[in-house]
Amino acid sequence: MIRIGHAWDTHKLVSGRKLILGGVEVKNEKGLLGHSDADVVLHAVAESLLGSLALGDLGYHFPDNSKETLNMDSKIILSKCYQMVKNLGYHINNIDLTIYSEEVRISPIREDIRKSIANILNISVDLVSVKATTWEKMGFIGEGKAIACEAVCLVEK
Repeated sequence: MIRIGHAWDTHKLVSGRKLILGGVEVKNEKGLLGHSDADVVLHAVAESLLGSLALGDLGYHFPDNSKETLNMDSKIILSKCYQMVKNLGYHINNIDLTIYSEEVRISPIREDIRKSIANILNISVDLVSVKATTWEKMGFIGEGKAIACEAVCLVEK
């Protein structure tokens, strides 16, 4: 049995927060706003895993009004989501993600993000594709107000 999951996540860029993308801390004047560490990349990957098996969304499993999830490391979120997938007898065939950012150049950290995700999930780095694009100065992402990520994963039993 093969299943596909898809997810999109976006977070606003603000001063006074660390910027973490794919489990990698990035030097930047602004970071992403959120209840957890707001790692938009790991959130998209985690939610695509949940979606692949109709397990709900991140808000269901990690509510943004819970003290337990306040400032939670998204590596933990992703690990827990993948554990749910593994508990149902599935493994990851591949993950493909696209990061949308005008503010931060992804190419210098692309391989670090791939390795980080592979390490969190204990899979081979060649199963993780990371691409990036801008929004050509249009909209909230193009104006440097937010970063988004879209992820697709293929799991198999």
